[in-house]
This record gives sequence, structure tokens and C-alpha cells, in this order.
Amino acid sequence: MKFMKLGTRPDTFYTEEATRTVISDAPTDLIIKINNITYLIHKLQFPLLPNCGLLQRLCSNNADKISIELHDIPGGEEAFELCAKFCYGITINLSAHNFVSAFCAAKFLQMSDSTDNGNFIAKLETFFLSCILAGWKDTIVALRSAVGLSEWSDNLGITRKCIDSIVEKILTPPSKVTWSYTYTRPGYNKKTHRSVPKDWWTEDIADLDIDLFRCIIVAISSTCMLPPPLIGEALHVYACRWLPDISAQSNSAKNRQILETLISLIPPDQESISVSFSLRLLSLANLLGASSATKTEVIRRCSALLEEATVSDLLFASHSASNDGGDEHCHDVDLVVAVLESFLMAWRRQSPAADENAQLLISIRKVGKLIDSYLQMVARDRNMPVAKMIYLAEALPDVARPNHDDVYRAINIFLKEHPYLSKADKKRLCRVLNCQKLSADVRAHAVKNERLPLRTVVQVLFFEQEKGNSKTSSRVAAATDELRSGPDEKLRRSASTRSRHKVAEADKDEMNTKHSLESQRNP
Repeated sequence: MKFMKLGTRPDTFYTEEATRTVISDAPTDLIIKINNITYLIHKLQFPLLPNCGLLQRLCSNNADKISIELHDIPGGEEAFELCAKFCYGITINLSAHNFVSAFCAAKFLQMSDSTDNGNFIAKLETFFLSCILAGWKDTIVALRSAVGLSEWSDNLGITRKCIDSIVEKILTPPSKVTWSYTYTRPGYNKKTHRSVPKDWWTEDIADLDIDLFRCIIVAISSTCMLPPPLIGEALHVYACRWLPDISAQSNSAKNRQILETLISLIPPDQESISVSFSLRLLSLANLLGASSATKTEVIRRCSALLEEATVSDLLFASHSASNDGGDEHCHDVDLVVAVLESFLMAWRRQSPAADENAQLLISIRKVGKLIDSYLQMVARDRNMPVAKMIYLAEALPDVARPNHDDVYRAINIFLKEHPYLSKADKKRLCRVLNCQKLSADVRAHAVKNERLPLRTVVQVLFFEQEKGNSKTSSRVAAATDELRSGPDEKLRRSASTRSRHKVAEADKDEMNTKHSLESQRNP
């Protein structure tokens, strides 16, 4: 970091009960009040008035002792003291950290060369142009320090000059980057990596306020000189910096502004951000109560990349669960449903007969595999409503599942974790299954599965009998033998009786259903 040292005299300011006084043989004759601090200084003994045009006008009445209030001076008492010490010739050290406040205060006090040659403003301008803007981190620090003085720094052109300098350096080819930068990614070591990474600048600008960050991203995006994924990486780094572990109790207004700004800055190119980042933005948008337009845009982006997602990407924490930690389910299935429905809408628009398009068929089956794996994960949640399981499982078209083995596994897990599920709910859940799409191994397991409703077991047995080939027959025989076998004759008879009762009960349910339908048709 660059520094500028001005003045040679030692610091003679001291504090006593919120009063700052200069040690001098001459009596003080000027009182300046700034916020809760009172300064007792000199009008003419030292060149304070000759350097400050504002104070010259305020002290024009020639009174022996004058009191002035400067509560609106930019930078407050600290910035004023830098200006006062410059006038007294006291040593001050200027850097990117205090430049903006000192410059704004000097402008406020009118410390220009028109007031006195070699004045404070001229020296600060030289330092700004030749040192601060020439450096990368100095410009970032100066811009960050300008946030509290945004109106002054904007009007004086400090903000625009800093942004222009930053954008110019970002657009510099990595091979020509010679300045120091921050880069803390895992696995990266500057000593072993001689080449500068293309995203070398992302971590440093992530320290900026969201409005300044937006200005920089808009500026570099308008040049079309950087690839969209590089801009997307900058957005990802910023989100990790400012939205790491967001909960419903966080500063929602500020975080929501950051989130909505980041989403608005995403380049239109589909590959600009990863599906993992897109889904995380969706989760945050839901948690922070982002606008419906923002949510719709993120859902659209997520759905376009859904086939690239992993199950862990879809495991959103439920908003209700994070609020009270009660009996609500842990996973936000509704968000996954919204993304899936958006995907299916676009998928159906592309081809009404998707099974005739190889690429679309591959895409829908990838998503089908993903959703079935997701169902197996959320099925372990003991508070997961059966209605949401059914809705999500039924949302996929038939072509998405070449087989139903994964659906069966999800249902089996759900039934295991929800032992008190009603008979009606079990039937509704198992209607999702297409027994003809189960593999031989899974059918053999289903035949022995006492968690399944009787109707489902009968359907599996019926399909096995209908196939009738030797391989299937051997599996059916093995399953039947296992159902009937036991340590003694009593258990064998019991198993056989249970099997007959299952079939009889299923037949009875079937007859009741038929009678009910007939009575509805012929009242």
C-alpha cells in the first residue's frame, strides 16, 4: 500500500474531557465544535485561516474569540483533524484508508491553491492520481472507504475514477497483471502457479458494497471482453462472501437486496453459472422472501440446468423447519417441484414426442434418475407428508423412467420410516409403481415385502405369473418357497395361510371397488 507523509512537526494535539487543544505558548482564539468534540485552536498564529477559505469567511467579524460549529463536515472530527494538522505542519500519514475523508474535508474547508499556494487539495489530488489509482488494492480500499461519504465522493469524481481504474485492470490480460491481488482458493499456491488465474480479481472486489460491486460488474459486462462464466464466478464469490450461512433471523432487507442484485447481474448465457449455484440462489430467494419475479427467473435458470444437478444440490432446508425447529419436514420439496415443473414445461415445448428425440430422451431420463434418487433421500424424513412424496413421484412422465426400481426403493424407505401410515395412504403411494417396469430382483423382494399393500403384492405376483418364462418361474418359486418356509410345520402353514389371505383380501378390495363404481354409474 502507498503512503504519503506530510509535515515535520511532532503531534501537539491533546485531549481533555472531549476537548482537543494544541500545545502552544500562544493562547487559542478559535473554537470549532464537531459532533461531541471541541477544538481549541488558533486563527492566525499558525496558517489555519490562510489555508481554509471557509474559515476565512466565517471569521470575518474580527472578534477576539470565535466559536464555529462544523457538524456537517464530511469525515467528521478525524478528517478535520488531518486538515488542521496539515495547517500546523504536524506530521500526517495519508493512505487509501483515509484519503477519501481527508479529500472531502479539504474540499469542504476550501483548502485549494486559490486560497494558498501548495495547499492540501493539490497534494491530495497528486497522491490520488499517481499512487492510489496506480495500484490495485489501494483503489479497492479507497473505493470501499468512500461508502460512508458516497454523496461527496460521487460529486467529486472519486467513485467514478476508482471504478474506471478497477475495470481497466480487470480487463487487462492475465499475463500482464503485475500487481498484488488476493486469491485464497483451495489448492492454489502462487509459488507453484506462475500464471495468473483468469478470476484473480474476484475476491478483492467481493469486499465492496453491493452497489459499487454492481457498478463494476455492469461496466465489465458492457465491454463483452470477459466470458460469461468468469462474470458468473465473480457473482459466486460475492455470494459466498456476503451470504454464507443465511437463516430466517438474518438481516433480511440487506441480504435480500444483495441477493436480488446478484440475480439481476447474471449473464443471459445458460453456462454463466453452475446449476449448484443456481439452486443455492433459489433456496436463498425463498428464505429471504425475494420478489416473485426474482424467484421465477431463478427457477427458470435452475430448470434449464436440472439434468446436471446432483441430489445434494436439491436438498434445500425447509423454511418452516428453520423457523421453529418443530415437527415440520426438513426438506423443501415444494422448491424441487417448482423447478421440475418448469423443466417439464420447457421439455414438452421442445418436442411433444420426446421419445423420438434421442437428446431429449436422454435429458428426461437423467432428470428422472435424479428425482428418484432425491425421493429416496427425503423418504428418510419421518415428518415428510405422503402427499408430497406422491405428487413429486407422479410429476414425471412415463418416458422418464425406463424402470421403476428406484421408485420402489424410495417407497420402501418411506414405508419403513413411516410404520403408522394408514392403509389408504399406502395404497395411494404404491399406485405410482408400475410393476411391469420392476426388475426380477426387485419383484422378488416385493413379493416378500410385508410393508407393501396387499394389492401391490398381488399385482407383482400376477405379473410374474403372466411372464411365465423359466427364469421368472424359478424366481417366483423361490419367493413363494421363502414365503411358505419356516422352522416348523406350524410356521409353514401360517405362511401359506397369510399368502392366501393376502390374495383373498386383495380380491375382496377389488370386488368392493367394482360394486362402488357400478353404484355410481347406476344410482
